[in-house]
Amino acid sequence: MTASGTSWLMMSVLFAATANGAGSIGQRIDGFTLKDSLGTAHSLSDWKDRKAVAVIFLGTECPLAKQYGSKLAELSRRYKSKGVEFVGIDSNQQDSLAAITHFGRVNHIEFPILKDAANQVADKFDAARTPEAFVLDASGTIRYRGKIDDQFGVGYARPSASRHFLADALDDVLAAKAVRTATVAAIGCRIGRVNRHAEKGSVTYSNQIARIVQSRCVECHRAGQIAPFTLTSFKDVSAWAENMMEVIDNQRMPPWNADPKYGEFSNDSRVPAAEKQLIAEWIENGCPEGDRSQLPPPVTFAEGWRIPKPDLIVKMPKAFKIPATGIVDYQYFIVDPGLKHDVWVKAAEGKPGNRSIVHHMVLSYMPPGQKEPDPTDPLLKAVASSGPGIPALITPEGYARRIPAGSKLVFQMHYTPNGTEQTDQSEAGLVFADPTTVKKEMQIGAVINFQFVLPPGFDNVLCTAEDKFEKDTLLYALIPHMHLRGKSFRFVAAYPNGKTEILLDVPKYDFNWQNIFQLSKARLMPKGSVLRCIAHFDNSENNLVNPDPSKFVHFGEQTFDEMMVGMYYYALADQNLTLSKPVEKKSDRRAVQGVRPASAIGSGRSVLSAPVVGRVAAHGS
Repeated sequence: MTASGTSWLMMSVLFAATANGAGSIGQRIDGFTLKDSLGTAHSLSDWKDRKAVAVIFLGTECPLAKQYGSKLAELSRRYKSKGVEFVGIDSNQQDSLAAITHFGRVNHIEFPILKDAANQVADKFDAARTPEAFVLDASGTIRYRGKIDDQFGVGYARPSASRHFLADALDDVLAAKAVRTATVAAIGCRIGRVNRHAEKGSVTYSNQIARIVQSRCVECHRAGQIAPFTLTSFKDVSAWAENMMEVIDNQRMPPWNADPKYGEFSNDSRVPAAEKQLIAEWIENGCPEGDRSQLPPPVTFAEGWRIPKPDLIVKMPKAFKIPATGIVDYQYFIVDPGLKHDVWVKAAEGKPGNRSIVHHMVLSYMPPGQKEPDPTDPLLKAVASSGPGIPALITPEGYARRIPAGSKLVFQMHYTPNGTEQTDQSEAGLVFADPTTVKKEMQIGAVINFQFVLPPGFDNVLCTAEDKFEKDTLLYALIPHMHLRGKSFRFVAAYPNGKTEILLDVPKYDFNWQNIFQLSKARLMPKGSVLRCIAHFDNSENNLVNPDPSKFVHFGEQTFDEMMVGMYYYALADQNLTLSKPVEKKSDRRAVQGVRPASAIGSGRSVLSAPVVGRVAAHGS
């Protein structure tokens, strides 16, 4: 299950809502005793003099629990003087005492976090996910259960919460009132309960499941990589088994949101039905480990990389300090690698120094004579990148990206503050090809609409752009890019003979998984062909990730702005670099048309006077 990047990377794929039954409201918890990570025992009766107790089920590796850690610390401090006790409970079998201690320390949590090793307390509360909050009144009766607030959810993060479910429940209990909203479905990772099923069946971790996990998951779910937890051992996989099955069933993992009706892609990461059945049978039979002698050999990777050992590692010249809150403009850091001759890059990967606050990074080149970074460089001159769902660059045999001699390298960094001051010093690794083996230069093109306007409140705004090819061109990969209001994206080829073809359709665009869709076979775009990009945006309040549905939205770099960019990897069909050197050329740009709010058509609603706008198509130099 290939994953990626910041804490939001995993939230859209690991989390789901638990529709908790209201039967638990009014239930009296008769007590429990658990130990914290230092071995000190704590009992519910210890807080019998408190006006309320907030019990929060937590997991040290769950991205959403991590996001709420510092917020829970602040809430506990605010309500302590009002007679409320906070207590954390970790019921995950995979979370060690050391991990619990670290979780509390980094989030400045002062309330106790207790280890529920046998899940007895989780069962008593019928808790299912992390984080999940319960409010007990002075008698130990459950008065609230569910989410903490609505700031963070499945694949989104608002600047602040608009509804404060836990705080409201505490206020109501303290005021001796009925809780205004007693149950809100919890969202988060499933609690990794201890397996109590009798192990049976022929499907075992050692013989079948380990092989599936190695091929689908381990590239990212290993130490030092972008996923928030590892899946490299039986203990790991058995603890996360129910989460795995849930996200595979819901097609949230591995991340692949292309419509299978259109196009064939070499990196299609969907789990085949036969493998799904094996995982389901293994879980149903109690997750047996099996005979360890049947384990496959461990998958080997270059240390710390998803690419072969880099020939050149470039690093930001110095660490950059990111504030605890606010908006950080894109940052640019220039490095001179001292390239005396052209280099050909056949594999490349960006590696954030601090994944908790690096939303994405792009390493591009700035050729000799260019004095400062250009806004299109991260699109057209990109060499390495890292971001939600973005795989490492590995070109086909005989193809490579060229960095001209004398070029400087530029880090474009997009940072997202996470509540505490942080620092970052990211790097990128490049693997070079033997120049004598390179037949074609892999280039990047982009179809861009810079001039659209998304009216507030509209949920299906249509935006289009297109580009005409002046030479026979081979397409190798397609990359749709929008921000949080992105709804769908489609690439359509219109050929000179009048035929059209859908090359890629992404009906449910997800900003958290910006995949590169690598065509199984290069697609020829004959001279005169047109590549059309068709996108829809949801700027309504129904879009849960919408930063502000009341705003007019334009093209911009920050995630609260929008983009409509259709990138593609290409090479000239008749190029053979073993016979001639590449020709230097300037970027080709042409302006064309179109955006309109499709949801307003025929509705009689005023759409303003200027919904039709332009676009720019560009080819890399």
